[in-house]
Amino acid sequence: MPHIMRTMTEVLLGLLFGGLFGFLVAILMGEVQFIRKLFLPYIIASQAVPKLALAPLFILWFGFGMTSKVVITALICFFPLLENTVTAIQYTDKQKQELFRMLGASRWKTLLYLKIPAGMPGIIAGLRVAVILAIVGAVVGEFIGGSEGLGAVIVASQGMMDTPLMFASLILLTIIGMFLYQGVNVIEKKWVRRYAKEIKK
Repeated sequence: MPHIMRTMTEVLLGLLFGGLFGFLVAILMGEVQFIRKLFLPYIIASQAVPKLALAPLFILWFGFGMTSKVVITALICFFPLLENTVTAIQYTDKQKQELFRMLGASRWKTLLYLKIPAGMPGIIAGLRVAVILAIVGAVVGEFIGGSEGLGAVIVASQGMMDTPLMFASLILLTIIGMFLYQGVNVIEKKWVRRYAKEIKK
């Protein structure tokens, strides 16, 4: 149980920080073309580097504790949410944007009341991908340098040649992934219902 809780904590914290940072950066990049052109090549380059190769560096910088695993997980979760949010904001219906301008809505109100709500299906799709990748990030961190967590249990079971324990850990990771994925689906369904009601009004 302590190993399950450790992995879950790393996944949720990494998803929170990586997703939130990705969402905020995406809003800036979607709204300000200069920022998008300036930072997009660097962000793509940073994502092209395999996180497995960077994991030892993060462990050297942040230690063998939970911090390094959360950082790795956050970096993996960052890009899917950023990419989907930028795309959702950029491709908002132009006619609706024009209507908001005619009604005198500020840029902030247009973003808050039109672009983000209209782009939520794409944003949530990015969150679904990030949820699954968060588990990968946490386990990779535990593989490289961890004494706790399901990833560490898998490494230990490999050393002990304990195949049942290894399969049990893999099944638990699968269950956690499916549980979190379904949680995002529930959020999406509730939002879709609420948004549909608002449109009808």
